[in-house]
Amino acid sequence: MSSPEPIALPSPPNDGITSLQYIDTQNSSSSQQLLASTSWDGALRLHDTSAKTHVATHVMECGPLLSMTSPSSSSKVFTGGIDGSIRQFDIATSTASLIGMHGANSSSNDDTNKKVACSALSAIHDSSSLIASAGWDAKFHLWDVRNDNNHQPVITLDLPGKAFGMDTSLDGSKVVVATSGRKNCFIDVRSSSLVAVDSNNNNNQDKENSQQPPPIANMILQRDSSLKYQTRCIKFFPNTQGIAIGSIEGRVAIEYLTDIGMTNPDNKKKYAFKCHRVNDTIYPVNDIAFHPTYGTFATGGADGTVVTWDGNSKKKLASLAKLPTSIACLAFNRDGTELAMASSYTFEEGERDHPREEIYVREVLESEVKPKVVAK
Repeated sequence: MSSPEPIALPSPPNDGITSLQYIDTQNSSSSQQLLASTSWDGALRLHDTSAKTHVATHVMECGPLLSMTSPSSSSKVFTGGIDGSIRQFDIATSTASLIGMHGANSSSNDDTNKKVACSALSAIHDSSSLIASAGWDAKFHLWDVRNDNNHQPVITLDLPGKAFGMDTSLDGSKVVVATSGRKNCFIDVRSSSLVAVDSNNNNNQDKENSQQPPPIANMILQRDSSLKYQTRCIKFFPNTQGIAIGSIEGRVAIEYLTDIGMTNPDNKKKYAFKCHRVNDTIYPVNDIAFHPTYGTFATGGADGTVVTWDGNSKKKLASLAKLPTSIACLAFNRDGTELAMASSYTFEEGERDHPREEIYVREVLESEVKPKVVAK
């Protein structure tokens, strides 16, 4: 079987693409498969990848957008702006509203405190109302988006440096933030009190929500990355047993999390491998996306390639695409049968002419993501 070809979506962003995410509305009555994107042109875009059409563009009125997230089974998308704002866009009503700001309480005139951009956003899994944010102001915030709280976070923690990447575990209990200085920060989130009550108690939901205590979040570990150069992206394994880290030096590290109580049944050791290199030229690893079914992962590099890997067997699986310029970000759809790829120059070679921004989608074959059988 020949490899599927990437298909470019119409009306792509006009400037650097910063994030991609499929929107899991679980609307069985719709044949749409919505893909959201953000970019330096300040707009949130929606495409229907089933029909290969452009659905909507909404300028979020906050300057360039650096980050985005959307909770599962939700029609809401949250964006992080270079002005520090976290804003909510409701797809159903096409309206936007302010959730809060990074750096809003800073009274210092120090240049450091002016760099308040919200550089990372992640929805807390298993909660429809908790959004985590991290920024250039070296702060981690947790927001309860059901209540405006005067646009104030319910929890704030100090980080050791600027946030470069963030992810939340699928069980909703852990957040990892990669910061400047090659630090990885692990935060324990106790949010069960904010998860919506089950369907048997829907009549009492408003009453119970008003009485529920706030969530608890604690920094449980700070440690250096095992990679020697700046982190570009960081992601939890689907089973939360470890993390994958991509760096500017064309390497991916696999680390296990026994030191924060995660299991490691096979006593696997951390390791790193080289990737996204062409002869003597080394390219950054800009994004990592885990397959939702098999737990294998794809990497996107500034060399314009997308490659899939089996982290357990330490094997390369397939080269999925070679696109015109840097792969800025990646996203699998809900069942892992499609991969979205942002072809967008990430300025690893400085200011120069470059191909225009494009968002491609590509069918994913099972053979390209299924783990390899390791002979014993």
